[in-house]
Amino acid sequence: MEEGEDYQKQEDPFVRKRSTLISLEDGSDDLKTFFSWILLDQSNSWRTGLSWSIFCLLAIGVPLLSHFVFQCNSCDHNHRRPFDAIVQLSLSVFSILSFISLSSFTKIYGLRRFLFLDKLYGVSDMVQKGYALQLHTSMKLLCSFVLPCFVADCVYKIWWFTSGRNQIPYFINAYLSNTVACFLLLASWLYRTSIFFLVCVLFQLICYLQILRLEDFAQFFHKESDVGLILLEHLTVRRNLRIISHRFRVFILLTLILVTASQFASLLVTTKTGSEVNIFNAGELALTSMTLVAGLFICLRSAAKITHRAQAITCLAAKWHACSTINSFDDDHDTPSSQAISPRVSYIDGHWGSDNDEADEDDIDNTDMTPIFTHTISYQKRQALVTYFENNKAGITVFGFMLDRTSLHTIFAIQMSLTLWLLNKTIGVS
Repeated sequence: MEEGEDYQKQEDPFVRKRSTLISLEDGSDDLKTFFSWILLDQSNSWRTGLSWSIFCLLAIGVPLLSHFVFQCNSCDHNHRRPFDAIVQLSLSVFSILSFISLSSFTKIYGLRRFLFLDKLYGVSDMVQKGYALQLHTSMKLLCSFVLPCFVADCVYKIWWFTSGRNQIPYFINAYLSNTVACFLLLASWLYRTSIFFLVCVLFQLICYLQILRLEDFAQFFHKESDVGLILLEHLTVRRNLRIISHRFRVFILLTLILVTASQFASLLVTTKTGSEVNIFNAGELALTSMTLVAGLFICLRSAAKITHRAQAITCLAAKWHACSTINSFDDDHDTPSSQAISPRVSYIDGHWGSDNDEADEDDIDNTDMTPIFTHTISYQKRQALVTYFENNKAGITVFGFMLDRTSLHTIFAIQMSLTLWLLNKTIGVS
């Protein structure tokens, strides 16, 4: 009740919170506009039918037709497309996975609930402003990944159609046929890569919100006297992480498997005996590989980063508990030996606070550990809270498998072993 009364008395914080929420709504409107632009808006039956029709045309129809029509086995070596099957299949499979994921997300949850905008009315201004900024810049981040790939593919396809117009099959008129075909292929490439990167960027955006909440939650150890409130806030963050894991677990797992399969298939066809590889016939394959690996990197990095931040809370709680216990002991036993202990706590705080060499690694563990409410929190409550943190580690999971840095090292080691085995079978590298 006191918190509600203070909230009503202070008008300026209310205005700031409301303006921040308005900016959040503007950011979600930008995403809705982008959904409409790439024809992913399925708010009614007509738009749903249009969305699925465009998807079937650009993600399945155009790639399938171009692969068989423009196979061009009679062309010169630079204009042949020996790796086109892997390129088209990889992009189409990932676009199908991404489209189905986005369709189910927006249909089941809606965009606001999916982006956790409905859970921001009780959080601090710092979290709201940080999330609003990230929400507004998410489209710039998406374009920074999509546009370079699209420009590179534009250069390749324009060169392929213009330099090989006498060899490439055409209908009725060569210039008109090649222009239409080039436009459809570019539209298909842009559509498929945009959908895939959109899911990856949305996952990063949602993870960033939880990182902001964890950083705000770290301040509880400095200013909060009620262990129950600290526990309740951590349960909220842990529940959000569990929801994110449940929503994206199929997408992350299938992305990891399919990217691995695509890369191994590319490695197999490029290293087999008699394969001619150059920038002209394998450039699009290399661009596709970089696109898929970049999307996977966004997802795994975001998951590992938020898992690391969530698990750092355990270390922070243990530090808070130790400093509070030491100070409590010093205050209860005012002896010369205990007086010599207190400066050590201050030294520890100052020493840890001044160590900026690993600022990026320990952003959570940056709270001043001077325990203001030492007397109000009993030892048993603090110990119970630390025990809870130690036995309930939060983070992004995929069917129970925690996506932290150790798991990423394991994935990298397994894929490196498989790569070396494949190279040993094809070109004799051991």
